[in-house]
Amino acid sequence: MAGMSEAFRAHVESTQTTLCRCWAVTRWDGLQLGFTDHDCGLSFDGISFKADSGLTAMALQQGTGLAVDNTEAMGALSDAAIRDEDIDAGRFDGAEVRTWLVNWADPEVRWLQFRGAFGEIRRAGGAFHAELRGLTEVLNTPQGRIYQKPCTAVLGDGDCGFDLDQPGYRTDLAAAVVTDNRSFRWDALPGFEPGWFQRGRLTVLSGAAQGLWGAIKQDRLEGATRALDLWEPIGIDIQPGDLIRLDAGCDRRMETCRLKFANLINFQGFPDIPGEDWMVAVPRDSNANTGGSRR
Repeated sequence: MAGMSEAFRAHVESTQTTLCRCWAVTRWDGLQLGFTDHDCGLSFDGISFKADSGLTAMALQQGTGLAVDNTEAMGALSDAAIRDEDIDAGRFDGAEVRTWLVNWADPEVRWLQFRGAFGEIRRAGGAFHAELRGLTEVLNTPQGRIYQKPCTAVLGDGDCGFDLDQPGYRTDLAAAVVTDNRSFRWDALPGFEPGWFQRGRLTVLSGAAQGLWGAIKQDRLEGATRALDLWEPIGIDIQPGDLIRLDAGCDRRMETCRLKFANLINFQGFPDIPGEDWMVAVPRDSNANTGGSRR
């Protein structure tokens, strides 16, 4: 078995073993949780693994080559560990998971058996079932660029290269009127014209929903009130006074990249790709067919 130390191998091959399983879950916001099926808590690598925490796992399926390793974790929802509202809010989506076989009599003698991430999470009857996906799962992700007119980059990422910290493209302000964690209203947003944040991003910087974000569907005026609506509601309640960050929106068109962001040099689309009418074009003798510009 790959990665097994000589000390652990000797313990497994002995006539008497003292083994248990330990799991470490690291969320994208940095929170780290430890669980073990031993009846006492353990600690190593700076992580405290809680006993009787309600997390167990099915048998791990591992393969050679590029086969995807997978298993499933099951556990009880609790305020002290994995909460229902945190799953709803997406805080455990894609969380990193590591699984060890550990000699509980000497935790330094252990074997890292699995490393991957949470996949689909299902909830029922006060419990949850989480699919665990191995590292080779990322090899199933499509690679390469898409040949299309709109830009394929995400505003502010490495391909786009635009700095959203520039004045005029990002603002931090307190939430005023919040409806269903989806609709936000302010008396005014001075310095930003209506529609400036449409297709942008709203990120919660403080409060119970800190770290969560949503894509902005609409940015408009309602009389004297500025209204922003998200495509999907934030999973945890946002209270008036919670600090919110708004990032400018981009519709991925070449004109927007040039005029709104002055970032045309990094445009990742193909604006001159022929339309579908070009595919059904037929020869005709009414005009000269020189192969020149169609504009």
